[in-house]
Amino acid sequence: MNFSTALPTFVITLREGVEAALVVGIVLALLKKAKQSRLNPWVYAGVGVGIALSALIGVLFSWVIQVLGTINPQYTSVVEPLMEAVFSVLAIIMLSWMLIWMTKQARFMKAQVEGAVTEALKDNNNAGWGVFSLILIAVVREGFETVLFIAANFQQGLIPALGAIGGIALAAAIGVLLFKWGVKINIRQFFQVMGVLLVLIVGGLVISALHNFDEAAANYALSNRASESLCFYYERFTKIHSCILGPMVWNTANILPEEKFPGILLKALFGYREHLYVVQAVGYVVFLLTVGGLYFRSIMGGYAQDSKNISAGQKPISPAKE
Repeated sequence: MNFSTALPTFVITLREGVEAALVVGIVLALLKKAKQSRLNPWVYAGVGVGIALSALIGVLFSWVIQVLGTINPQYTSVVEPLMEAVFSVLAIIMLSWMLIWMTKQARFMKAQVEGAVTEALKDNNNAGWGVFSLILIAVVREGFETVLFIAANFQQGLIPALGAIGGIALAAAIGVLLFKWGVKINIRQFFQVMGVLLVLIVGGLVISALHNFDEAAANYALSNRASESLCFYYERFTKIHSCILGPMVWNTANILPEEKFPGILLKALFGYREHLYVVQAVGYVVFLLTVGGLYFRSIMGGYAQDSKNISAGQKPISPAKE
């Protein structure tokens, strides 16, 4: 069994899970401060339902993939890589948005959650539902991104799901350490390290998505003579070629094969390919320059803002503190 495929989902659910755990911890702390601990069961219910709903979304995605693959068995070899590619694109968009937007919003997390809880407590009759909805949305948002990532790698079986469960478990443990036992963890540094890993993981997903599009196009061209022209690039005298990705940039099969360690680990985490083509290389570099550049600028912007606050005599906002 290839347990290396569990690492990307582990990193994603750990990062997302800690963010959700922070929201849960802040809500519990605020309820305790407001002497409304009677609403704690609504918080736990929101967590449970959110996880169950995320798992259900994952099952539905798997079902849709299977149905599409069996509608016309002749095109199964086309549908499967095409669906992987589509889910990869969705995962790239969602995870990129989370990296950039949530990094900018992280400094205001405590204030935003506190405002939402205060509004919920104003309505005594529906306070429980308000708290439940807040937690449910936080958990499902993080879970949906993970489900998309797993769906993009559905051929790898249950191993990515095991990685996701491990990440959730560790995130829950970190939440307990922070809010139950008062252990101090540098949350900012944690998110920054996870963010850098995610930039590289999602960059690898760009390479994988393009590979799947190429595979789907090649299989469709082979199954339908009328579509042979779909492969605009094809080296007839080379065994290893692409359909729509252009000429090969490198061939490291003899030096660092992707099916053996450490190549298999690099492939699972960062999308390493022993055969890399021009379009993949360009896509990867463009992703790092755009999304990666925006992410690092958002980090530096956070540092600049905190330095400004400290100079003005204000403490930087830490989402892990009450």
